[in-house]
Amino acid sequence: MSNTALRLPSPVEAQQAQEALRLLSSVKQRGPRSLQVAKNKNENVAVTVPKEAFDLFLEILGHLANGTAVSIVPVHAELTTQQAADMLNVSRPFLVKLLESGAIPHRKVGAHRRVLMADIMAYKQGDDDKRKAVLDELAAEAQHHDLGY
Repeated sequence: MSNTALRLPSPVEAQQAQEALRLLSSVKQRGPRSLQVAKNKNENVAVTVPKEAFDLFLEILGHLANGTAVSIVPVHAELTTQQAADMLNVSRPFLVKLLESGAIPHRKVGAHRRVLMADIMAYKQGDDDKRKAVLDELAAEAQHHDLGY
């Protein structure tokens, strides 16, 4: 993960992010994203931004506009057990049980466990898929019994 300390955006920064998000969201609907960036007072530079990067930028602006701190972690990054637990929104001891059961791959560096961000994302996706399947099943059961869902 980044060594930059996380900090919440100031109210002014949140307002700026909200305005930027409002303006850029209208651009999102229009195909390729070629933006003009002010290099200095008299010179603009055209920059073509890949769709994935543009969408990520909008997502970051959305979080900042809501006053939430943002951290970007590359998928190849190795996380500590605490960082991995935070990503999954679980306790560190629960994560360690997942690691020891083999549910999530990890490696040991001395006495410390390290987990790849990609493995955390894969586990989270699988867990989300299972949760959605159970919810769909419950909703179907509720409809079958006319419970109004």
